[in-house]
Amino acid sequence: MRKLILCLALLALAAPANAREVWTRDQANQWYGKQKWLVGSNYIPADAINQLEMWQADSFNPAQIDKELGWAQGLGMTTMRVFLHDALWSQDPAGFKKRMDAFLAIAARHGIKPLFVLFDSCWDPNYKLGPQHPPIPGVHNSGWVQSPGAKALADPAQYARLEVFVKGVVGAFAHDDRILGWDLWNEPDNTNGSSYLDASQARYDQVAFLLPKVFEWARSADPSQPLTSGIWHHDHWENLASLNSVEKTQLTQSDVISFHDYSWPETFEARAKSLEAYGRPIICTEYMARGAGSTFDTILPIGKKRNVGMINWGFVNGKTQTDMPWDSWQRPYTLRPPTLWFHDIFRADGTAYRAREIAIIKRLSAAPKTIVPTE
Repeated sequence: MRKLILCLALLALAAPANAREVWTRDQANQWYGKQKWLVGSNYIPADAINQLEMWQADSFNPAQIDKELGWAQGLGMTTMRVFLHDALWSQDPAGFKKRMDAFLAIAARHGIKPLFVLFDSCWDPNYKLGPQHPPIPGVHNSGWVQSPGAKALADPAQYARLEVFVKGVVGAFAHDDRILGWDLWNEPDNTNGSSYLDASQARYDQVAFLLPKVFEWARSADPSQPLTSGIWHHDHWENLASLNSVEKTQLTQSDVISFHDYSWPETFEARAKSLEAYGRPIICTEYMARGAGSTFDTILPIGKKRNVGMINWGFVNGKTQTDMPWDSWQRPYTLRPPTLWFHDIFRADGTAYRAREIAIIKRLSAAPKTIVPTE
């Protein structure tokens, strides 16, 4: 009965008029051919614990962003993946647009085109606007929040508000060439097994039904930038029939294919190769977890060789504390820091965690596409 009520409520949402089609393979590859090799990081300033603290009027910090994106420019980075939040739009759409425009102006000065993420199924499902709590000592990403949160996801009456957000934010910047693209939903079927477990069938059904709508809403704004949502679990993805409904939506509705992989280099390369079956540009929107075997030394050259866009998790160490590994949720690193930083490239003062990594990123970003220069 619950599933039937959800479906009936969603049928009340009108299909978007004049939504553009998913790009053809030729359109997607022509777009990709015009881009520089895409290399960058998932970005949040060191002084923000989550998307809300980054973007809310009282804590938005253009000077901090300008300083840190200057470091990214120095590495030769061309993009940053940046998370938004639906509640920010509902709270103050005009102010949120103004701050996004300010961010884009800063990024453009540094030669960086961001990939904006609209929704996210990871970490805390119960966000609150306003001042955010301080980091939990020794814990990885202890304040990151989901969008939409659990209450909105479970309430079809709120879907119209989510539609307004998607159409509003994409529509406002649909032809802005400072933007690389739109990542519509980060890991939509993630159950947060290591932190905030929510593996119910009802939640999966809500996501599976809503994700195609989000693609339709975004396309109704006729964006000149590509749409994507990154596939992230299972070993291989070339057999569409073997995947779940969320993954099928991600692969069939995305203009360009994106994926996540924090594995050993041989696994990364096999996964990237499996996605070549779709004949579209490929962007890895999350990688680099030193303790899991995913490093700049081993992974970035594979991406460069295969012309895969590469966006690692973590740029500057700060309130997100993503130098801590995932298992810090079970055993916080309060007595001593981890032996090895898990994510992040820079310390908060701009010094490199590891100079060798800086040299690798600079060398690969400066080389022509698909060329991995010898040292």
